Amino acid sequence: MSQLKVSNDSWSSQTVFILAAVGSAVGLGNLWKFPYITGENGGGAFVLVYLACILVIGLPILMSEVALGRAGKANPIQAMSNLAKENGASKLWRLLGFNGVLAGALILSFYTVIAGWAVAYFMQSVRGDFSGITAEAAGVNFDELLANPLELLFWHTLVTLVTIVIVSKGVKGGIEKAINFMLPGLLIILLVLLGYAMTTGSFGDSVRFLFSPDFSKLTWESVLVAMGHAFFTLSIGLGTMMVYGSYLSKEFSIVKASFWIVIADTAVALLAGLVIFSIVFANGLEPGSGPGLLFQTLPVAFGHMWGGWFFGSLFFALVVMAALSSAISLIEPAVSWVNQQWGVERTQAAWLLGGIIWLIGVGTVLSFNEWKGLHFLGERTLFDSLDFITTNIMLPLGGLLMAVFIAWVMKPSTRADNLELSEGWMNLFVLNLRWGAPIAVMVVFASNLVSADRVGFMIAAILGIYAVYIWQVRRG
Repeated sequence: MSQLKVSNDSWSSQTVFILAAVGSAVGLGNLWKFPYITGENGGGAFVLVYLACILVIGLPILMSEVALGRAGKANPIQAMSNLAKENGASKLWRLLGFNGVLAGALILSFYTVIAGWAVAYFMQSVRGDFSGITAEAAGVNFDELLANPLELLFWHTLVTLVTIVIVSKGVKGGIEKAINFMLPGLLIILLVLLGYAMTTGSFGDSVRFLFSPDFSKLTWESVLVAMGHAFFTLSIGLGTMMVYGSYLSKEFSIVKASFWIVIADTAVALLAGLVIFSIVFANGLEPGSGPGLLFQTLPVAFGHMWGGWFFGSLFFALVVMAALSSAISLIEPAVSWVNQQWGVERTQAAWLLGGIIWLIGVGTVLSFNEWKGLHFLGERTLFDSLDFITTNIMLPLGGLLMAVFIAWVMKPSTRADNLELSEGWMNLFVLNLRWGAPIAVMVVFASNLVSADRVGFMIAAILGIYAVYIWQVRRG
C-alpha cells in the first residue's frame, strides 16, 4: 500500500487550533443537554462525577484522537491507513476513520435541524413573542414549531447553507475566520448573561445547586449519564479532533492544547448552568424540567422577567453561535476526505456533501410531523434512530478503538514523539488508555444498548471480548 496523500492545510497558531477545537466541543451539549441532565440528576454530586469522568475518560481519549490526526497527517480515513502501514497493523484500521467521518455526517444531518430550532427561537425572542407567555402557551408554541415541516425545513436549510459556505472557504479563509468571530462573541454573551444572573437574587441558589454535592440524590444511572456526557461533550470519536490534529504543527503541544480544550469546554458548561439555573430559580421553575428546559421552560422565564426581551435574545444568539461552531466541525472530516482522497476541490466537496447531509436532514424534519408514525429501530423515529446509532454505538466505538490503537498498536516512539510526556506520565497515560478509559467506555456502551436487568451480562461479555482481543494483539 502506497503512502496516501497528506494534508497541506495548517492552523496559523496553536491558539487558533484551541479555539477551533473548543468551538467544536462547545455546542448544544453544553447549553442544552448539560443543564437539563444536571437538573434531572441532583446537581452538585452529578457535577463532581462528571468532572472526574472528564479527566479519566475525556481528556486521555481527546489527546489520543488529536495525536492520531497529527501522526497520520491526513483526514481520519487516510490518517488511519497511513498509521496502520507505519505500525505494521491491519488495513482494516482505516474503518475507524470511516466510522468517525460517517458519524459526523449523520449527526450533522439532525444537528442542523435542532440548531434551526435555536434560530427560530432567537427570531421569536427578537420579535417579543415570549412577552408574558405562559407555560401552557410555551408548550403549544414548541409543539407547533415541530408540527410545521415547512418552517423546520426553512431553518434546517439556513443552518446548512451557512455551514457549507464557511467550510468551503478552507481552514484559514473560512473555519479560522468564523471561529475567531464566534468564540469571542459566544464568550462575551455568556459573560453578559452571567452578570445578569448575579442580579436575579437566585444566583446563590444556582451556585449551591451546582457545587454543593448531595450524594443521596446520585444513582448508578446518574453516574452512567455523567460518564456518557463527559465522553460526548468533547466531540470525541467523530474524527473532528483527528482532522483538526492533522492541521496541527509539530511545534505545538497536544497535551497543553487538550488541557485548554477540556478547561474551556467544561467552563462554558458550568457557566451556562449558572446562568440557566439562576433564571429558573428566580422564576420559581423546576431545574429538572428535562429536554424541554431550553425551548419550553426558559421562554416562560424570559417572558416574565425584567429585560427578558433583551436577555432572551442574547441567550438564543449564544445557542445559535455554539451550534454553528459545532456544525462546522462535524462536516470538516468528510470534506477533507473527499478533497484529499478523490481530488475534489474543497468548495465542490463542501456543497456536494452538504447537499447529501441536507437531504438526510429532511427525513429528520419529517420525523417530527409527517413521518412521526414511521418507525425504524424498534419504536424509534428516523431522528431517534440516527441519534441512537451515532451517540450510543458509533461514537463510543470510535473512542474505544482510538484508545486501543494508541495504547496497544502504535509504536512507543511515535506515541512519545507526538505526546511529549515524561516517562512517568506516559506510563500512567498508557495504563489508563489500555484499561481504565476502555472499560469505562464499554460500561456506558453496554448500558446504552441493553435493558437495565441485562447490563451486567453485557458488560461481562464485552470485557471478555476485549481481553481476548488484547491477548491476541500482544501475541502478534
